[in-house]
Amino acid sequence: MSIWETCPAVERNPGRVSGAWVFTGTRIPLSALYENLAAGATVDDFVAWFPGVERKQVRAVLEHEARELRNALAR
Repeated sequence: MSIWETCPAVERNPGRVSGAWVFTGTRIPLSALYENLAAGATVDDFVAWFPGVERKQVRAVLEHEARELRNALAR
């Protein structure tokens, strides 16, 4: 599991979207990104389909996840 607290592109509030991690300043959960990418969408598609999410936020999330995976494998 990623430590999202260190990623400024996301936030969590127990009173919003059932406490799910969302893109900062939106109500769009991170799960929407992963579900759309798994279904074949591109980052550009996702940003177009989910107004309020910026490309730089998606990039930050993916880079954060990649770092977390590398760190986990190095342990």
